[in-house]
Amino acid sequence: FLRKEGLSKCGRCKQAFYCNVECQKEDWPMHKLECASMCTFGQNWNPSETVRLTARILAKQKTHPERTHSEKLLAVKEFESHIDKLDNEKRELIQNDIAALHHFYSKHLEYPDNAALVVLFAQVNCNGFTIEDEELSHLGSAIFPDVALMNHSCCPNVIVTYKGTLAEVRAVKEIEPGEEIFSSYIDLLYPTEDRNDRLRDSYFFNCDCRECITKEKDKEKLEICKLNDPPSAETVQDMIKYARNVIEEFRRAKHYKYILCLTLTALACLDKMGAVFEDSNVYMLHMMYQAMGVCLYVQDWEGALRYGQKIIRPYSKHYPSYSLNVASMWLKLGRLYMALNNRTAGVKALKRAIAIMEVAHGKDHPYISEIKKELEDH
Repeated sequence: FLRKEGLSKCGRCKQAFYCNVECQKEDWPMHKLECASMCTFGQNWNPSETVRLTARILAKQKTHPERTHSEKLLAVKEFESHIDKLDNEKRELIQNDIAALHHFYSKHLEYPDNAALVVLFAQVNCNGFTIEDEELSHLGSAIFPDVALMNHSCCPNVIVTYKGTLAEVRAVKEIEPGEEIFSSYIDLLYPTEDRNDRLRDSYFFNCDCRECITKEKDKEKLEICKLNDPPSAETVQDMIKYARNVIEEFRRAKHYKYILCLTLTALACLDKMGAVFEDSNVYMLHMMYQAMGVCLYVQDWEGALRYGQKIIRPYSKHYPSYSLNVASMWLKLGRLYMALNNRTAGVKALKRAIAIMEVAHGKDHPYISEIKKELEDH
């Protein structure tokens, strides 16, 4: 992906945008799957990212039945599907995706039978990667077969970042010859039980890394208010349950238009949880992050900055070294400081972001060049 003003759009569907003619021509073998359908359905053309990605996989397998350059070690057909572990809800969601695939792509794809499609969607769900920009805003989904070979750890020794259509893997710790390489599949902010709930739900396993065995960070992540009359264990557990339910509700809110409706809920949740949890508690941080996102959406820069200032120090403590989440927060803070004419604080924050990103993304990554240009322009 290249960030650029004045993108040109497809002359037929008017929905696909490109930075130049070469890029448009290169994408045509894939865009032709969607162009006519986009014209036919107009604003009602709305397949999910998973459906679009699966359609492209099917098209690629048809035109390139041999292994691609990204399948040197592992082919898509060899992906783990965990088909035997799918519950009825997950099977129903896959059938909905299959129906959407037929609905939007029926004229341009040859389909395997339903059973094979169920396996393929299950494979994509277990092995797909979420592509995000430097502020961790969602860009899309992709598969990188060889990169998918890496197992998960909550104490990862590598990090996966993206440059254009490439996935890049960089060490964030010293790795000895013969030592296994681990990446992280999930957001590592949360305590052990929450992380393993997420891993079981999405990837069908429990993690047995050092962090999950010792649970050494859980106490700090679940910090309780220091009061003369501390809350009872039952009160704390009830509040944790409440927080998890609220977080799940926000996770299901896919668009900020809906999240805006939950803004008052977020503020009320912060008040309610704040009676039991310290500000450094990860559930408080989650709600502050949501509130910060809403402030950014409505261009309340001062409000966003206040939340970001509360978030950054606990983030730096709870996340591993060279975390993209920490880099992203420093970057947001730096840009907010600059927008509010506090250049000294802005420069300091942006340099903190760059220090992490040079390790995670590599010193020659376009994102770093952009941030350095921001520093020069201010």
